[in-house]
Amino acid sequence: MFDCRVLQKGFSLLELLVALVVFSIGLLAIAGLQTVSKQANFEGAQRTTASQIAYGLLEDIRTNGDAADTYRTAGEFGGGRRGGEPVPNCQVGAECNAVEKAVHDLWFWEQLIDGNMETSAGAGTGGVMLPSICIDGPVVGGAGIYQVTIAWRGTASIVNSINNPCGALGGNYGANLEFRRIIQIPTYIDPTI
Repeated sequence: MFDCRVLQKGFSLLELLVALVVFSIGLLAIAGLQTVSKQANFEGAQRTTASQIAYGLLEDIRTNGDAADTYRTAGEFGGGRRGGEPVPNCQVGAECNAVEKAVHDLWFWEQLIDGNMETSAGAGTGGVMLPSICIDGPVVGGAGIYQVTIAWRGTASIVNSINNPCGALGGNYGANLEFRRIIQIPTYIDPTI
């Protein structure tokens, strides 16, 4: 009689190679998932930052209703388009009228979205990638729906079906706006209240 137990004494080289291939494929899949996870985490952080800034800007418009039209007519900004800090600095207790406060608020939110409030070695480290902020509202700053739209550059191309001109002309988001990410926050504001 032939005893099979005597012939099997360990792994063969072929079994070892098959096990290494299977293990390697699993490690590559995990590395790919980590890359996708990091990208999604970055996109989520960008969206969260944009959303917080949009809500903060809307709250400034609500509290400074006398200058609602100044916010609305600011045009598209972001990326340092508003220039240096306006005088007077309304955040350190200087006497400011409603328009001066609005101008300073707009500058502040641009600094925040550009990442200039957090610096490392003199360079901004917070904010979002290639931002644009647009504010829409009723003509002459009256009561109605005000909307803050923030656009920024994402890390991967997507089909962009949002019909909003914010950031569309800057060339920062690809030929077909395939890298543009956008958040629109509307709210009703009555400046007279």
